[in-house]
Amino acid sequence: MRVAGIDEAGKGPVIGPMVICGVCCDEEFIERLERIGVKDSKRLKPDERIRLADEIRKICDVCVLKISAEEINELMESMTINDILRRAYVEIIRRLKPDVVYVDCPDVNPERFADKISDETGRRIIASHRADELYPIVSSASIIAKVERDIEIEKLKEIYGDFGSGYSSDKKTIEFLRKYIREKKKLPSIARKKWKTLKRIVNYTLLEFSN
Repeated sequence: MRVAGIDEAGKGPVIGPMVICGVCCDEEFIERLERIGVKDSKRLKPDERIRLADEIRKICDVCVLKISAEEINELMESMTINDILRRAYVEIIRRLKPDVVYVDCPDVNPERFADKISDETGRRIIASHRADELYPIVSSASIIAKVERDIEIEKLKEIYGDFGSGYSSDKKTIEFLRKYIREKKKLPSIARKKWKTLKRIVNYTLLEFSN
């Protein structure tokens, strides 16, 4: 039986892309993933994630989708971030063609989320909160998604300078956005314009500028 795991990196930041990864292997290979030490990517150091990502690719088929901030802005004119994720999950499942899929669930209702994906793909879907902690196959997807997003973030920093992590909890990220708005009178294209946090930053910065 072919088993897949899907997870994302970068759902919540105000800057940068969202990366969704699916990994797929024969069921008997999951034990090998456990042996090499896969776990939730947040519990690993960057060099550990890079090393494990290389090992996972030797064991599993991998599919990665990258959705830029510009694409997210456009898509969110007609759908939610969870709709975008579900569409990406469906695309990955159609490419990998597994028998059963474990997914990290962004929806408050895992059963509802699983049913929607199952209806679209015809596959058995097991959706769970914290799936990246519970299932090695999802942990593996989490690791590669995080590594690939880190690569994209570094590319953006070469163009825009150091904007920190891209999360609204990061003071460096907030200061970058405020400075950009003050100087350019607009948001950078790498910012997610639908985020409430970003709207507050814009309004505050414009008010500050006008005073």
